[in-house]
Amino acid sequence: MLTPGQKLGPYKIDSPLGAGGMGEVYRARDTRLERTVAIKVLPSHLSSNPDLKQRFEREAKAISSLNHPRICQLYDVGSQDGVDFLVMEYLEGETLGKRLEKGALPLEQVLKIGADLAEALDKAHRAGIIHRDLKPGNVMLTKSGAKLMDFGLAKSAPAGFVGAGGSAPLLSAAVTMTSPSPRQSPLTSAGAVVGTIQYMSPEQIEGKEADARSDIFALGAVLYEMATGRRAFEGKSQLSVASAILEKDPEPLSATQPTAPPAFDLVIRTCLAKDPDERFQTAHDLMLQLRWLAQPSSPSAAAAAAQPAMPARTPRTRAIWAACAVLALVAAGLAGYLLAPSGQNSRPLRATIEPPEKFTFDIMGDFSGPPMLSPQGDKVLFCAHGPNSPKALWVRPLDSFVAQRLEGTEGAYDPFWSPDGRSIGFFANGKLYRIASAGGPLTPLADALNARGGTWGAGDVILMAPDIQSPIVEVSTNGGKVSPVTKVDSSKHTTHRWPVFLPDGKHFLYLATNHNGGKPEDNGVFYASLDGKENHMLIASDAGGEYASGYLLYHSGTALMAQAFDPGAGRLTGEAVAVVGKIRHDSGVWRTLFTVSQTGMLTYEPGSAETAGSQLVWFDRSGKQLGQVGERGSYMDPRISPDGKRVAVSYGDPQREIWIFDLERGTKTRLTFSQASGGVKTQPSWSPDGKTIVFTSGLPVSGGGKTAIYGKSASGSGTGNVILEDTHGAVGYMHGSWSPDGKYFVYLHREGPAGSHVVAKPANGEGQPFTVIAPASPQSNISDYRISPNSKWIAYTSDESGRVEVYVAPFPHGDGKWQVSTGGAEFASWRGDGKEIYISTNSSTYTACSVSVKGNELQIGTPQGLFSANPVAIGVDYDVTADGRRFLVNVAGEEAPAPLHLVLNWTTELKKR
Repeated sequence: MLTPGQKLGPYKIDSPLGAGGMGEVYRARDTRLERTVAIKVLPSHLSSNPDLKQRFEREAKAISSLNHPRICQLYDVGSQDGVDFLVMEYLEGETLGKRLEKGALPLEQVLKIGADLAEALDKAHRAGIIHRDLKPGNVMLTKSGAKLMDFGLAKSAPAGFVGAGGSAPLLSAAVTMTSPSPRQSPLTSAGAVVGTIQYMSPEQIEGKEADARSDIFALGAVLYEMATGRRAFEGKSQLSVASAILEKDPEPLSATQPTAPPAFDLVIRTCLAKDPDERFQTAHDLMLQLRWLAQPSSPSAAAAAAQPAMPARTPRTRAIWAACAVLALVAAGLAGYLLAPSGQNSRPLRATIEPPEKFTFDIMGDFSGPPMLSPQGDKVLFCAHGPNSPKALWVRPLDSFVAQRLEGTEGAYDPFWSPDGRSIGFFANGKLYRIASAGGPLTPLADALNARGGTWGAGDVILMAPDIQSPIVEVSTNGGKVSPVTKVDSSKHTTHRWPVFLPDGKHFLYLATNHNGGKPEDNGVFYASLDGKENHMLIASDAGGEYASGYLLYHSGTALMAQAFDPGAGRLTGEAVAVVGKIRHDSGVWRTLFTVSQTGMLTYEPGSAETAGSQLVWFDRSGKQLGQVGERGSYMDPRISPDGKRVAVSYGDPQREIWIFDLERGTKTRLTFSQASGGVKTQPSWSPDGKTIVFTSGLPVSGGGKTAIYGKSASGSGTGNVILEDTHGAVGYMHGSWSPDGKYFVYLHREGPAGSHVVAKPANGEGQPFTVIAPASPQSNISDYRISPNSKWIAYTSDESGRVEVYVAPFPHGDGKWQVSTGGAEFASWRGDGKEIYISTNSSTYTACSVSVKGNELQIGTPQGLFSANPVAIGVDYDVTADGRRFLVNVAGEEAPAPLHLVLNWTTELKKR
């Protein structure tokens, strides 16, 4: 026992505050800093045991890192004359346990205190520390808010949720209470079952390892007690309390607090779920929900869903409101199913889903990831990017406010679910991958250079369209051999894409269409079987279809249609009915932006004339818009002429042709016509003198993915000529251009699904083609390039690292290379004097790097972000004027897509018609 006036180092004891099994607590004065502190003197069993003392010091270091306004701060650790002690922040106030002796708290205070504690836990969990003994006695109510104390059972953990093994940790924070209380009596002991029994999670009672979700369970019990004035789990003995935690649920809030919002009751029940996987997975999720409920204007979540209008809110608040509406929608919909009289259908319910804060949905273009509902209808999967975060996969549980970003999925597109909702397939960097829906390592399954959709069926089978002009192929979910299951009829179609398994796992839907347009009556949704015995057209359409709840859903005009469909027989019956009048449609890839579950949910992106196509927009280096080129349309691959007076671009839908915009006169002229050179025209490039344009043309042949390079006078005269064309196998020639000095004609050459090379041949025809840049491995690809103005360097994109990045190498012989980007980037351009290089990053930020040469060495400066835009995810998205001052960006239909619309019980209205 220390006496007033006694000193421990620079700390002078004032008075005792309390005592417990983990030590005695004193009020003291720090004589150096002239501040009041709390001193905890550790018991002798800790001080006398070298191993325990070493552990104590190690854990003290971990907890001292928790510098947060909602956590009682550990200032110092000391030892003097055989006395080991802790120096803690001194807190004035009363513990939550003491306050609860007076009864329940007002709801406003419950939500505020709960959010403070969730914020504290979030900080600790992110630092790898689990509290393991959260209870009212370990919460101090101060003038500045609630503070979490007493990490006496806190445990250091590795990254993630699960705590480290071993016996109970030793460090106990100072508990500065005014008087003992029955609610504050600990029932814990080091080395035994750890925690206070009334607030312990089921897994702790069973002797299993506690993790962050165990703290969330304890906080749920504290929230319940604050709201009701009663403990969530009670009994006459510790054993009966433990049994209640393992086997029973507390009474609903409405039993004692009839006015409590149903959404708050849902929050508490989620915290107190017996299975950790069914709780909130992070304290941050819980904090956001409590803060939303604490808003003065916030009704219950169910009432929020039914409100006809809401006042203006910040983007973050709008996202939380929308999330709460979804929670209420799901809960109300399930209740409707369960409570509706026999033979009646629940009414349809609607809500919206916002992207994560400061992120944008990637829903349009070649490499987009529109939302995909899980088969069970409990989660939605999508791709999104932020200002400084590349596109990646996100999973949003519909009973949560927060989406989880799946690490390692940068550059992902076209994701799809496994039938059980536990795994996800997706495409990235020329590959098909799988990943657990909760995140984890990636498993590569097959090559897929420019995929157009995948679907996961029963029996460990995935169907996919691995390239733009390919049949549907089959591959195991464990990888291995790829086998075609459809054959493209070259007299009608150039591509099969967007496969969708039907419930029996033996039949599937897919889209067959023609890049040249073809006959509209020949293009549409087809029904086929894995064994090849079934394959016939169901309905003419310009997009793929999906099946759910007894209906085939497909696109027609501006609408999403539904028609009764027998998936076993492959037959449509009855009349088609519009489900959504105006839905967003991506004509560039023949896909309509909707998804359905087998549980009666529909999610879609609403459409309008204003959101269709894209717009060529001029930006300065700061991101200020300077004007537009042409009207809104379907653009790809803009390329500015050497004199800066014209722009060549691929334009049209579905048949793309090369057009030229005259910037001085404001006119546009069509340069190519399908009769002269078959296929879709893309990737225009100017000759150094600006008199000729070369372009890539996809050939209308089956499954080979052939492309050829054509040239034509920029004046439009003549029919043009073939520069490179393969007449034998599936060989692709792409991205043709001249070197700026006119000495070489350069192009990409590809054979098969991988291995694109940069090849050059003398422009005068004297000499053989030679490889400038070879892929780093047979599985990697070079997808784009641009030669420097002095023709001595070549910037190109390669996926050799597992992610597409920009590199620079000498030209014409690529001996050695320098990596320019590190976080994912593509589409390099040069300033006219060669002293700056520009790249488009995966987060849609346009970036500049200075370039200088010393001897034979290239020196590339640190990338400097200039501005961000919302380009379409198809083709090359920008070009730069020679002076580097203006960027021409192919901007998507709107700066930020509208929120996703979610409908529960969407079939109800169909059955009434």
